[in-house]
Amino acid sequence: MIKFTKMHGLGNDYVYIYCNNCNSLTKNISSLARFVSNRHFGIGSDGLILISDSQIADFKMRIFNSDGSEAKMCGNGIRCAGKFVYDKNLTTKENITIETLSGVKNLQLNVENEKVKTVKVDMGKPILEAEKIPVISDMNIAQGLKLTAIDKDFYVDCISMGNPHAVTKVENLENFEIEKYGPVLENDKHFPDRANIEFIEVIDRKNVKMRVWERGSGETLACGTGACSVAVSCILNRLTENKINVELLGGTLKIEWNENNKHIYMTGPAETVYEGEFEYDNN
Repeated sequence: MIKFTKMHGLGNDYVYIYCNNCNSLTKNISSLARFVSNRHFGIGSDGLILISDSQIADFKMRIFNSDGSEAKMCGNGIRCAGKFVYDKNLTTKENITIETLSGVKNLQLNVENEKVKTVKVDMGKPILEAEKIPVISDMNIAQGLKLTAIDKDFYVDCISMGNPHAVTKVENLENFEIEKYGPVLENDKHFPDRANIEFIEVIDRKNVKMRVWERGSGETLACGTGACSVAVSCILNRLTENKINVELLGGTLKIEWNENNKHIYMTGPAETVYEGEFEYDNN
């Protein structure tokens, strides 16, 4: 039997498994991720996150999307990872480091009544160079890149927060046909590794609304790295201040782009839904 914890950050939900030695789980990890993510025959989630010890940080996390592909970073996922290790008494520290495929991230855990309520994450510096995102473009900084999806043109700002994002403004965000255009843009020829697509509406200098089509998962209720990318895009285009609220379908994240060290800081909640066990044949 495999013990798990179901958690979510603003509705972006993952199945968490602690495995100090994950070899027994990772023989066919893509299949396991698809199994637990299935909302009809499995536990139901946007993906699977494995937590283990790390040689370079306090803990290590590996992130797998619902289609079985591995992601380098997840903002909502890492906040829940911080709550997971603290609430389960794997650490007593309120400032911890977590190793990810996009580097070691620093987390400040905000504790109330001996449980983590919110987490502030140093998400690092945004990557703007097209080649590093990666984006196939003649522009070194792919801002205002024109993409065509079906019957509509989109102008996107391309940013990486450890995973590739494309941010675009749309009219009438609430009724936008994200299931029509999202998968086409995700798989656009300009994105060799596919991309997460953020559709936004700027409300004022401090508030932005966002919907996200995540590569490998479809539309989700929230995306932390996506919210960070939205903030970068809006600040670079002088649409907002450098501290903003990004309103997603699942709730609101506070994002700040620090002018001194150029790092992005994300603050938001983390919630435990329930715990349980499941049986899985990994052969």
